[in-house]
Amino acid sequence: MIKQTDDFPARLRAAQESLSSLPAPSVEAQQLSAELSADIAAAIQAAGGFLPFWRYMDMALYAPGRGYYRAGCHKLGASGDFVTAPEISALFSRTLARAIQPVLAAQAEAQILEVGAGSGVMAADILSQLAADNALPESYTILELSAELRQRQQQTLHARLPELAARVHWCDTPPQNFNGVVLANELLDALPAHRFIIVDGVARELGVAFKDGRFVWHVDTTDNPRLIRRVQQIEEQLGRRFVDAYTSEVLFAAEDWLAATAKNLNSGMILLLDYGQPRALYYHAQRNQGTLSCHYRHHRHDDPFYYPGLQDITAHVDFTAIADSALDAGLQVSGYTTQAHFLLGSGITEWLEEETDPLRRLDDSSQLKKLTLPQEMGETFKVMSLTKNMNISLPGFTLQDMRNRL
Repeated sequence: MIKQTDDFPARLRAAQESLSSLPAPSVEAQQLSAELSADIAAAIQAAGGFLPFWRYMDMALYAPGRGYYRAGCHKLGASGDFVTAPEISALFSRTLARAIQPVLAAQAEAQILEVGAGSGVMAADILSQLAADNALPESYTILELSAELRQRQQQTLHARLPELAARVHWCDTPPQNFNGVVLANELLDALPAHRFIIVDGVARELGVAFKDGRFVWHVDTTDNPRLIRRVQQIEEQLGRRFVDAYTSEVLFAAEDWLAATAKNLNSGMILLLDYGQPRALYYHAQRNQGTLSCHYRHHRHDDPFYYPGLQDITAHVDFTAIADSALDAGLQVSGYTTQAHFLLGSGITEWLEEETDPLRRLDDSSQLKKLTLPQEMGETFKVMSLTKNMNISLPGFTLQDMRNRL
């Protein structure tokens, strides 16, 4: 049985009224979005009039040829929708390269696997620094589903590191029997998220219907056992019940990805860099509308139904859930801290001390502030290290160890 929520959520209705101020897509982009919308509407009809939100998000982001990450449109940089840390400054990736060297050095024929490599800038900067430090891995593999991004990554690497391009390989599925370092920068937040809303004290799946020519929020009144169990577990851990209309997300897809990745990892480290919180903050009583957000042309808003396929849709990461999943998968949580503390502990300020050009040093200092200040990326983004068959802790976790907050 399906019913439409009459009052959910007021915040989204208010956000929809402000969408008119966003830059208008091109005619071609609008056509692409219309085609994807028709596909999603057809899927809703085929499913009986309702899709769980995670399925809508999956189609909006990953539908072949039309989804946000699978269509040929620029996502990153000034001409895209958002900017990631590697795009802000090479200091980020150079520091990351130094940080993971102990893991690479501890294994024979160590490899690096980057999952979702964006424009390829991070791969290029990491390889450049590793080459300078005489610490290159046996190979650098990029797992990338987007044909447009894969082409862009290849162009970046061939242009900047032609002598190292042969070391880089691309794949569609995770490599098995892997030894080394798995890098996932802003990956988990872009995986499909389950949304729930509390109705009469019970967690119900929040999803999408198609009514009067537009997508609308609907609540599925049938039970989703996995979702209900998780919400009950969260309530038990927090020591309180969620009130009616409380809405939030659970990232089962991120947990499932981690379990699969851990299975393919023989020994080494999975390094996660993403924005999120431990469970107590993620499901705070005042965060009663969840963490879902959308990014379009550097504008943030809360309507995931705005031009499907043309905007990014994300949800914050519950790092407590990720830690629990890691332990279940046979991994060890060997570090958890803020991005600021990780970068500072890994020696990012040393680059400033080595820079002799005053103008370049000024630019580097400005970039460093964006990466580390609390009001920028420093506190919102977290770093988590998960290890398997390896007893190692990176220097980046020595300034502040936040594992006790998980």
